[in-house]
Amino acid sequence: MRTFFRVKETCATIVCDESLLRTAQEAIFEARAIIESKVEDDPFFGITYDPMPPDSSDHPLIQRMCQASVIAGVGPMAGVAGAVAECAVGRLVDGGAEEAVVENGGDIAIYSPKGRPVGIFADHPVFRDLAFDVTADKVLGICSSSRKIGPSVSLGESNISTVVSDNVVLADCCATALGNMVTGEENLAESCERIGSLEGVRGCMSCCGGKIAVYGDLPEMIKADISRVL
Repeated sequence: MRTFFRVKETCATIVCDESLLRTAQEAIFEARAIIESKVEDDPFFGITYDPMPPDSSDHPLIQRMCQASVIAGVGPMAGVAGAVAECAVGRLVDGGAEEAVVENGGDIAIYSPKGRPVGIFADHPVFRDLAFDVTADKVLGICSSSRKIGPSVSLGESNISTVVSDNVVLADCCATALGNMVTGEENLAESCERIGSLEGVRGCMSCCGGKIAVYGDLPEMIKADISRVL
Protein backbone atom coordinates (compact mmCIF):
# COMPACT_ATOMS: atom_id res chain seq x y z
CA MET A 1 0.00 0.00 0.00
CA ARG A 2 1.29 3.43 -0.93
CA THR A 3 -0.07 6.45 0.97
CA PHE A 4 0.71 10.17 1.04
CA PHE A 5 0.73 11.58 4.57
CA ARG A 6 1.23 15.22 5.54
CA VAL A 7 1.60 16.86 8.93
CA LYS A 8 2.94 20.43 9.09
CA GLU A 9 6.30 20.47 7.22
CA THR A 10 6.42 16.69 6.84
CA CYS A 11 5.22 15.52 3.42
CA ALA A 12 5.75 11.77 3.38
CA THR A 13 5.01 8.92 1.02
CA ILE A 14 4.62 5.71 3.03
CA VAL A 15 4.85 2.24 1.51
CA CYS A 16 3.79 -0.54 3.87
CA ASP A 17 1.05 -3.05 4.56
CA GLU A 18 -2.26 -1.32 5.21
CA SER A 19 -2.47 -2.85 8.67
CA LEU A 20 0.74 -1.04 9.67
CA LEU A 21 -0.05 2.38 8.23
CA ARG A 22 -1.18 3.79 11.57
CA THR A 23 2.07 2.57 13.12
CA ALA A 24 4.07 4.64 10.64
CA GLN A 25 1.89 7.71 11.14
CA GLU A 26 2.20 7.50 14.92
CA ALA A 27 5.97 7.22 14.62
CA ILE A 28 6.06 10.35 12.48
CA PHE A 29 3.99 12.24 15.05
CA GLU A 30 6.27 11.06 17.87
CA ALA A 31 9.50 11.96 16.05
CA ARG A 32 8.15 15.39 15.22
CA ALA A 33 7.11 15.94 18.84
CA ILE A 34 10.62 15.09 20.07
CA ILE A 35 12.23 17.51 17.61
CA GLU A 36 9.68 20.26 18.20
CA SER A 37 10.25 19.98 21.96
CA LYS A 38 14.01 20.36 21.45
CA VAL A 39 13.53 23.43 19.25
CA GLU A 40 11.19 24.96 21.83
CA ASP A 41 13.76 24.42 24.58
CA ASP A 42 16.70 25.52 22.41
CA PRO A 43 15.65 27.70 19.45
CA PHE A 44 19.26 27.83 18.23
CA PHE A 45 19.05 24.10 17.49
CA GLY A 46 16.36 24.85 14.93
CA ILE A 47 18.18 27.58 13.01
CA THR A 48 21.92 27.01 13.15
CA TYR A 49 23.86 25.92 10.08
CA ASP A 50 26.78 24.93 12.32
CA PRO A 51 27.33 21.45 13.80
CA MET A 52 26.16 20.88 17.37
CA PRO A 53 27.91 18.24 19.51
CA PRO A 54 25.52 15.70 21.05
CA ASP A 55 24.38 16.23 24.63
CA SER A 56 23.79 13.11 26.72
CA SER A 57 20.78 14.77 28.35
CA ASP A 58 18.95 14.93 25.02
CA HIS A 59 16.63 12.31 23.57
CA PRO A 60 18.54 9.67 21.53
CA LEU A 61 16.93 10.98 18.33
CA ILE A 62 18.32 14.47 18.99
CA GLN A 63 21.72 12.98 19.81
CA ARG A 64 21.71 11.15 16.46
CA MET A 65 20.92 14.39 14.64
CA CYS A 66 23.77 16.14 16.45
CA GLN A 67 26.23 13.29 15.84
CA ALA A 68 25.42 13.35 12.13
CA SER A 69 25.75 17.15 12.02
CA VAL A 70 29.26 16.94 13.44
CA ILE A 71 30.36 14.31 10.91
CA ALA A 72 28.86 16.19 7.97
CA GLY A 73 29.73 19.70 9.12
CA VAL A 74 26.19 21.07 8.91
CA GLY A 75 23.45 22.09 11.32
CA PRO A 76 21.48 19.31 13.06
CA MET A 77 18.21 20.24 11.37
CA ALA A 78 19.82 19.21 8.07
CA GLY A 79 18.96 15.69 9.20
CA VAL A 80 15.38 16.30 10.29
CA ALA A 81 13.61 14.72 7.31
CA GLY A 82 15.82 11.66 7.44
CA ALA A 83 15.33 11.36 11.19
CA VAL A 84 11.55 11.32 10.84
CA ALA A 85 11.67 8.82 7.97
CA GLU A 86 14.09 6.55 9.82
CA CYS A 87 11.91 6.53 12.94
CA ALA A 88 8.86 5.53 10.93
CA VAL A 89 10.57 2.73 9.00
CA GLY A 90 12.27 1.45 12.15
CA ARG A 91 8.89 1.23 13.86
CA LEU A 92 7.43 -0.59 10.86
CA VAL A 93 10.26 -3.13 10.85
CA ASP A 94 9.81 -3.68 14.59
CA GLY A 95 6.12 -4.24 13.85
CA GLY A 96 6.92 -7.08 11.46
CA ALA A 97 6.77 -5.29 8.09
CA GLU A 98 8.01 -7.36 5.15
CA GLU A 99 8.74 -4.10 3.32
CA ALA A 100 8.74 -0.51 4.55
CA VAL A 101 9.58 2.72 2.77
CA VAL A 102 9.13 6.32 3.87
CA GLU A 103 10.07 9.13 1.48
CA ASN A 104 10.08 12.48 3.24
CA GLY A 105 10.81 15.43 0.97
CA GLY A 106 13.36 13.54 -1.11
CA ASP A 107 14.92 11.74 1.84
CA ILE A 108 14.21 8.01 1.90
CA ALA A 109 14.40 5.35 4.58
CA ILE A 110 13.90 1.91 3.06
CA TYR A 111 13.69 -1.69 4.21
CA SER A 112 13.13 -4.00 1.24
CA PRO A 113 14.78 -7.45 1.37
CA LYS A 114 13.16 -8.46 -1.93
CA GLY A 115 14.26 -5.29 -3.73
CA ARG A 116 12.54 -2.19 -5.06
CA PRO A 117 13.38 0.45 -7.69
CA VAL A 118 13.85 3.92 -6.20
CA GLY A 119 13.46 6.70 -8.76
CA ILE A 120 15.94 9.52 -9.26
CA PHE A 121 14.34 12.88 -9.97
CA ALA A 122 16.86 15.60 -10.76
CA ASP A 123 15.21 17.65 -13.52
CA HIS A 124 18.13 16.66 -15.71
CA PRO A 125 18.06 14.67 -18.97
CA VAL A 126 20.76 12.26 -17.82
CA PHE A 127 18.50 10.94 -15.06
CA ARG A 128 15.35 10.60 -17.13
CA ASP A 129 13.74 7.19 -16.46
CA LEU A 130 16.55 6.01 -14.18
CA ALA A 131 16.21 4.44 -10.76
CA PHE A 132 18.35 2.78 -8.12
CA ASP A 133 17.74 -0.97 -7.84
CA VAL A 134 17.68 -1.21 -4.04
CA THR A 135 17.77 -4.35 -1.93
CA ALA A 136 17.97 -3.60 1.78
CA ASP A 137 17.72 -6.25 4.49
CA LYS A 138 18.18 -3.54 7.11
CA VAL A 139 17.08 0.08 7.13
CA LEU A 140 18.98 2.08 4.52
CA GLY A 141 19.06 5.83 3.88
CA ILE A 142 19.01 7.32 0.38
CA CYS A 143 18.88 11.08 0.81
CA SER A 144 19.12 13.94 -1.66
CA SER A 145 19.64 17.68 -1.73
CA SER A 146 19.12 20.05 -4.64
CA ARG A 147 19.50 23.74 -5.34
CA LYS A 148 16.85 23.49 -8.04
CA ILE A 149 14.19 21.13 -6.63
CA GLY A 150 12.21 21.27 -3.41
CA PRO A 151 11.96 23.74 -0.50
CA SER A 152 15.07 22.75 1.47
CA VAL A 153 18.02 25.13 1.70
CA SER A 154 21.03 24.25 -0.46
CA LEU A 155 23.93 26.69 -0.71
CA GLY A 156 25.53 25.04 -3.74
CA GLU A 157 24.66 24.61 -7.40
CA SER A 158 23.94 20.91 -7.88
CA ASN A 159 20.92 19.60 -9.73
CA ILE A 160 20.95 16.78 -7.22
CA SER A 161 23.34 15.44 -4.60
CA THR A 162 22.54 12.00 -3.21
CA VAL A 163 24.12 10.09 -0.34
CA VAL A 164 23.59 6.46 0.71
CA SER A 165 24.22 5.29 4.27
CA ASP A 166 22.97 2.70 6.76
CA ASN A 167 22.38 5.73 9.01
CA VAL A 168 19.48 7.65 7.45
CA VAL A 169 20.11 10.78 9.52
CA LEU A 170 23.74 10.81 8.43
CA ALA A 171 22.73 10.33 4.80
CA ASP A 172 20.44 13.36 5.09
CA CYS A 173 23.07 15.58 6.71
CA CYS A 174 25.73 14.49 4.23
CA ALA A 175 23.44 15.09 1.26
CA THR A 176 23.02 18.66 2.49
CA ALA A 177 26.77 19.01 2.96
CA LEU A 178 27.48 17.65 -0.52
CA GLY A 179 24.89 19.93 -2.08
CA ASN A 180 26.47 22.90 -0.31
CA MET A 181 29.99 21.98 -1.48
CA VAL A 182 29.23 21.63 -5.18
CA THR A 183 29.62 25.14 -6.56
CA GLY A 184 30.17 24.09 -10.17
CA GLU A 185 31.45 21.35 -12.45
CA GLU A 186 35.05 22.10 -11.46
CA ASN A 187 34.72 20.85 -7.86
CA LEU A 188 32.16 18.09 -8.44
CA ALA A 189 34.52 15.10 -8.17
CA GLU A 190 36.43 16.54 -5.23
CA SER A 191 33.20 17.20 -3.31
CA CYS A 192 31.91 13.66 -3.88
CA GLU A 193 35.22 12.15 -2.77
CA ARG A 194 35.22 14.24 0.39
CA ILE A 195 31.69 13.27 1.43
CA GLY A 196 31.95 9.70 0.19
CA SER A 197 35.03 9.16 2.34
CA LEU A 198 33.30 10.09 5.59
CA GLU A 199 32.83 7.32 8.13
CA GLY A 200 29.38 5.77 7.80
CA VAL A 201 28.79 6.84 4.20
CA ARG A 202 28.45 4.02 1.65
CA GLY A 203 28.55 6.19 -1.43
CA CYS A 204 27.35 9.37 -3.08
CA MET A 205 26.77 11.08 -6.38
CA SER A 206 26.17 14.60 -7.57
CA CYS A 207 25.14 16.22 -10.82
CA CYS A 208 25.95 19.78 -11.83
CA GLY A 209 25.66 21.32 -15.27
CA GLY A 210 26.57 18.62 -17.77
CA LYS A 211 28.67 16.45 -15.44
CA ILE A 212 28.06 13.71 -12.89
CA ALA A 213 30.44 12.44 -10.23
CA VAL A 214 30.04 9.18 -8.31
CA TYR A 215 32.05 7.93 -5.34
CA GLY A 216 31.84 4.75 -3.29
CA ASP A 217 29.23 2.01 -3.29
CA LEU A 218 25.85 2.97 -4.75
CA PRO A 219 22.98 0.69 -5.77
CA GLU A 220 22.91 -0.29 -9.43
CA MET A 221 21.08 2.13 -11.72
CA ILE A 222 18.38 0.65 -13.92
CA LYS A 223 15.93 1.90 -16.53
CA ALA A 224 12.53 2.58 -14.99
CA ASP A 225 9.44 4.68 -15.48
CA ILE A 226 9.87 6.95 -12.44
CA SER A 227 6.18 7.86 -12.55
CA ARG A 228 5.55 4.26 -11.46
CA VAL A 229 8.25 3.85 -8.81
CA LEU A 230 8.99 5.58 -5.53
